[in-house]
Amino acid sequence: MTVAEYNDSVDKYSDNLYRFVLKNIRDEDKAKDIVQDTYLKFWEKKDNVTLSKIKSYLFTTAYHTLIDVVRREKKQGSFNDVKEENYSTKTEYSDLQEVLHEAIEQLPEAQKAVILLRDYEGYPYDEIAKITGMTESKVKVYIFRGRKFLKNYLGSVEALI
Repeated sequence: MTVAEYNDSVDKYSDNLYRFVLKNIRDEDKAKDIVQDTYLKFWEKKDNVTLSKIKSYLFTTAYHTLIDVVRREKKQGSFNDVKEENYSTKTEYSDLQEVLHEAIEQLPEAQKAVILLRDYEGYPYDEIAKITGMTESKVKVYIFRGRKFLKNYLGSVEALI
């Protein structure tokens, strides 16, 4: 792989990678770091990745890097990171997008990842299976369960509006 091909992959996929990671962790700085780490790992393995598999390789690497960061942070919880608003209730509706993000945050990590890859990024089931390392049937089950949870959590859209 040449430098021009590498730079082309950065131009094509970095925004999508950033958006995917940001939807999962909701921290802009960490999302930028994960995307940067992903491209660093890609550069180190650039000779082993074929041109047709660049996108899958990048999303797979970003997903695994994201999981590593999340696991590392779970072990390092800090009392100062506790947000008081998470333990209080709001009676008024603020924003539909905010409610949707809150609902997605309630999903388990694996379900959240496959829902975001399928519904936000538009990946087919087989690509999601490659990216996450799950079987295609497991991906379908997680998407079904995640959507069912979101439907129950959100209720009807008319009720929110």
